Amino acid sequence: MKKIITRRDFLNGTQVAIGASLLTPWVNAFGNQQPRFQLESGYYPPMKTGLRGSHDGSWENMHALVMGESWQKGPSEETYDLVIVGGGISGLASAYFYRKVNPDARILILENHDDFGGHAKRNEFKVDGQTRIGYGGTESLDTPSAYSDMAASFLKEIGVFTERFYDYFHQDLYKNMGLGKGILFDKKHFGQEKLVIGYGKKPWDQFVAETPLNSQAKKDLLRLTTEQIDYMPGKSFDEKYEILRKTSYETFLRDYCKVDEQIISLYQRWGITFWAVGIKDIPTTAVQGYGGMPGVDKTLPRTGHRGNDPYIFHFPDGNASVARLAVRALLPKAVPGSTMEDVVTTKVDYSKLDGNEKGVNIRLNSTALHAVNTGDSNGVDITYITGETVHKVQAKKCVMACYNFVIPYLCPELPKLQKENLSYSVKAPITYTKVMVNNWRAFAEQNLDFVYYTNDLYKQVELDYPVSMGDYQFGKTPDDPMILHMCYVPWMQDYQGADQWRAGRTEMLTMPFEHYEEKVMSQLDQALGHAGFDVERDIEAITVNRWPHGYAYNPSLTWEPDYKAEADKPWVKGRAVFGNIAIANSDANAGSNTKSAIDMAYRAVKEIL
Repeated sequence: MKKIITRRDFLNGTQVAIGASLLTPWVNAFGNQQPRFQLESGYYPPMKTGLRGSHDGSWENMHALVMGESWQKGPSEETYDLVIVGGGISGLASAYFYRKVNPDARILILENHDDFGGHAKRNEFKVDGQTRIGYGGTESLDTPSAYSDMAASFLKEIGVFTERFYDYFHQDLYKNMGLGKGILFDKKHFGQEKLVIGYGKKPWDQFVAETPLNSQAKKDLLRLTTEQIDYMPGKSFDEKYEILRKTSYETFLRDYCKVDEQIISLYQRWGITFWAVGIKDIPTTAVQGYGGMPGVDKTLPRTGHRGNDPYIFHFPDGNASVARLAVRALLPKAVPGSTMEDVVTTKVDYSKLDGNEKGVNIRLNSTALHAVNTGDSNGVDITYITGETVHKVQAKKCVMACYNFVIPYLCPELPKLQKENLSYSVKAPITYTKVMVNNWRAFAEQNLDFVYYTNDLYKQVELDYPVSMGDYQFGKTPDDPMILHMCYVPWMQDYQGADQWRAGRTEMLTMPFEHYEEKVMSQLDQALGHAGFDVERDIEAITVNRWPHGYAYNPSLTWEPDYKAEADKPWVKGRAVFGNIAIANSDANAGSNTKSAIDMAYRAVKEIL
């Protein structure tokens, strides 16, 4: 298997990019010239495997800028009405909103990755002549009923009709097959390595009896899951909420529920793929709407809107299809088709993204280096680098739809206090690894669709969401190919607050593909090997979507101070318009979701119109 993966990575990764760059001079020499920024007709990044996400080549120039490197700036080469830094959903939405007001506007979108969409990353695999599609980042439209009117309208205007997912998402498929969750207990904390199947599905007394927990921990787990106990008697809901919003779930379990330490170990990483921290930093109030974390229901009944909608609003490639639909609205020739169904399987023509004399250009593999308001205050000069060549363009307006923390380096003329506020929002590292397997019989035979690892690199492995739409059909039988989803978030127990994300980012960036591959194989063998899964035979390909700067800053964790007003929050102060430069992106709302990306795009464009 290693040979296959290495070969596929070699063919679809950097060597293809190098090959394309070597081809262009020969094409030019023979007179078949194309616009200098236009991509080759065979360019298609979704098929690349190996290390993806923030892939090599996407981050080095920005890191060099942060470390103090400078580049020689030349004269302006092009003029635009609007330049957008960042080709994720927020950047694409910014272009869309600007064009609604100025239909003839000339817009340039600069994107440092080799694909548009930002964290909304599409992964494709070929198995038995069929294309299988997975999500390498932004997963779903979570709770669309809570979207702002503007965000909901944007989705409809580009062609997303969320009610259709009730037909496309096979909500009962795994349930009807008798599948459920399992926990793989580790030897260090529980005395033996053991997979126990049926969490939340079997009778609790049966499940608990099968675990390797000590006798006291078994009693405690059974109490937490079966007894409706108010662990804060005599206090009103408001009094409890005020206490528990600053009380971690770990502290709640230990000090209020009085559980054995093995229960703490069991749940320590349970929500890490959602909050990017262990339960020592997750407020007890936050776990109300998150599944599988017991002990809170009777003490503090759930409030809020998250979870009121079913979690079904998912394209096969996650929100990469939202990005594709946005590009279709901007550049129809680049994304053939006309519906949310056909966008799933259509092949994007990347050669149509750039080199356009009018309208919109999306310039991939291009890292912004500097943006400054012109001396006459009538525009913005933007410097960027593509390959090894530095370019300069001038625009009337500029939207920063990139990560908040890089903006002080791109715009060094910003006020000192605004820079500090922009730097406050540390992004959390996360890796989505997609494992293409040729069957999922070992899951079905064990009645599994999800395995939680109590203490390993990957926190979980799960079957893909069962979605069929348009010409794309999900593999419904265990003999069909399946994309497994494995998620890794660095768990830096020796660090406090956002420092754990900074340390985790370093760990992630320095981890070679071979280590990810080794852990994929060993962890799948642990959970599935005894049911007939053979990692050498059954794994077809691995794509590691590493995001050292992943989730937007989360202000709902225990360390966050209280603010007297919305305007006092650092991310709100940081997004203030600066001359002709406005700031979009989900960081500007401290919200790791597509709703925030769209809302912030609308606000940013409104500020500069």
